[in-house]
Amino acid sequence: MEIKDINNDEAIEIADGVYWVGLADVNAGINCNPYLIVDNGEAVIIDSGSRGDFATVMLKIMRSGVNPKNITRLVYQHYDPDLCGNIPHMEAMIENEALKIISHRENNVFIKYYSPKSEKICIEEIGFYYEFSSGRRLNFIHTPYCHSAGSFVTYDTKTKTLFSSDIFGNYDTNWTLDSHIRGDCLQCKSGGECVVTERRCRVGGMVEFHRCLMPSTKALKHALSCIEQLDISLIAPQHGSLIRSDESRKTAIAVLKSLPCVGFDCMVLGEEI
Repeated sequence: MEIKDINNDEAIEIADGVYWVGLADVNAGINCNPYLIVDNGEAVIIDSGSRGDFATVMLKIMRSGVNPKNITRLVYQHYDPDLCGNIPHMEAMIENEALKIISHRENNVFIKYYSPKSEKICIEEIGFYYEFSSGRRLNFIHTPYCHSAGSFVTYDTKTKTLFSSDIFGNYDTNWTLDSHIRGDCLQCKSGGECVVTERRCRVGGMVEFHRCLMPSTKALKHALSCIEQLDISLIAPQHGSLIRSDESRKTAIAVLKSLPCVGFDCMVLGEEI
């Protein structure tokens, strides 16, 4: 979906009961993607966003038909401010005593500094899943050091959507909601403008993002091996664009698995990040 087709006042349903509620900013260079999951009146938000994006995110949530008081869980896949910055605003708007924050223990150590108000639940203490009253489950898969010790991804068993956090993120100054990654991108050596879409190379932005943000090659490859075991219909990253097709998913995984080094490993090998 092109940015010109996105109404910044409306949530976009990307799977059954799953909504993208982010801000479409083609010039941001790095887009942030909060997500809303609604099931039988219950609502969960994943990576709710920064302070500056709060008004847009909450407006979209309400225009999707969700009463903020029906939001019972806020899931944060790590603790960066672009995910967690609007926690106090979320709590004030939701006004639900049953509201709880779900994250990894290592993340909750830092998330409490955004707000000590809501109870913090550690994924390792609840069996690495959250279940709606309908039985719909969100499974949490720990992906340590991608990019923080407590980083994890979330898998919606109903729609087979993977909320991949920073994995599959992208630096992109020509952003679209849906990605344009194809199998032949693996052989392309342009690294600049895509010869097919005439846009900045989506793969190049993904490679740059992971080389800069991921601490080590082993950590990234471990996370990718966990992801490959899942039956995925849609990848919804916290940054960048949605990855919908099987071809795009396989290509994106292959690109990241082929990276000779990321983060500190590049410094060890004497390569620039």
